[in-house]
Amino acid sequence: MFYRPEDGHGLPRNPFNAIVTPRPIGWISTRGADGRDNLAPYSFFNAVAYTPPMVMFASTSAKEDRDDTKDSAANIRDTGVFAVNIVSYALRDAMNASSAGLPREADEFAHAGLAKAQCRTVDCPFVAEAPAVLECRLVEQVRLPGEANLVSFGEVTGVHIRDEFLKDGRLDLTLYQPLTRLGYQDYSRITELFPLRRPD
Repeated sequence: MFYRPEDGHGLPRNPFNAIVTPRPIGWISTRGADGRDNLAPYSFFNAVAYTPPMVMFASTSAKEDRDDTKDSAANIRDTGVFAVNIVSYALRDAMNASSAGLPREADEFAHAGLAKAQCRTVDCPFVAEAPAVLECRLVEQVRLPGEANLVSFGEVTGVHIRDEFLKDGRLDLTLYQPLTRLGYQDYSRITELFPLRRPD
């Protein structure tokens, strides 16, 4: 099979999401200029630089009450800060609940039954139960072609790691099993690791 995206694929669901996998999930928490907190998962997310450490996530749709984007990206545009909460397998249902298309005034933390904690380097909340959290300050928002494609780049200004997930001085992913997005409605969890040493 070959298709040009502008011509359509002719399949029941778009295969693009299933090809670029697995993808980490950026569970983005923000606080709006009005003081309202927001939490939403994004699977177009990744780390993009080591020094200084930076991450990005892309919001690819818009809400009726936000005109050109979603609450997360709008809050970041207004305040310049956000946090990335890492999703463990144990938090899968709460993450899914926070993806609901709730009105702007709703609190996804409460909706998903999650406890809030306060970031130390930026003014926004984070998921207290998350195995790791990256506090971020906005570097740049870039609008990409398309109706609502907005990418937020953030510099990591603070890092939280729950002590129970550190083993022998390393973050042990198998202890909390990071959740990954595989496309369609499919997800996976990391349960097995193996090393590959670079030739140089």
